[in-house]
Amino acid sequence: MDLSTQEKWDRAAPNFDLMAGKGAEKRWRPFKTALFENMDGRILFLALGTGLDIETFPPGKIITAIDISPKMLEVAAPRIAAYDGEISAQVMDVHELSFDDHSFDQVFTSCTFCSVPRPVEGLRALRRVLKPGGEVFMFEHTGSRYYPFKIMMDVMTVLSRKIGPDMNRATVTNVRSAGFEVLEVNNLFMDIVKTIKAINPIQA
Repeated sequence: MDLSTQEKWDRAAPNFDLMAGKGAEKRWRPFKTALFENMDGRILFLALGTGLDIETFPPGKIITAIDISPKMLEVAAPRIAAYDGEISAQVMDVHELSFDDHSFDQVFTSCTFCSVPRPVEGLRALRRVLKPGGEVFMFEHTGSRYYPFKIMMDVMTVLSRKIGPDMNRATVTNVRSAGFEVLEVNNLFMDIVKTIKAINPIQA
């Protein structure tokens, strides 16, 4: 367990909902709802955080959710209990997944890989627990390729990573580097906020 990362998000948990911002949650809700409508089969969701995304989940699903922060999951508990389906939430580091190989049909993430310390390793861990041909659906914010936003986000990351996420992650490149086949990238705000759909290739 990465204790320094766990402690960072434990500290953030009491004020996370305020930090996330009601306006931002409202703005991205339709896109998250459309992405999560793809949920089917054995589902792994990370990172659940305080459970703000639960309201955008389709009803009646059986979801295994993880987060590195026990404090985050404590805040999420009422939302987990209110979900019209089943959510099993566990404290777990994506780098140290305890699930068997090929345990899940799908993996979903929401603003997750801006915060995973070793993102390519974390994505490779997801490939291990995802069945061949299994799908990954990601809602992520990333760095930008465009001036002056690239420079601004690089500078912001020096500070932001101390209390929250990195602002300049190359998540699409990281997904490919982990061995996934990227099927679709939809830019929702410039090239910063996006959805990513990828597949765990079936090896010959």
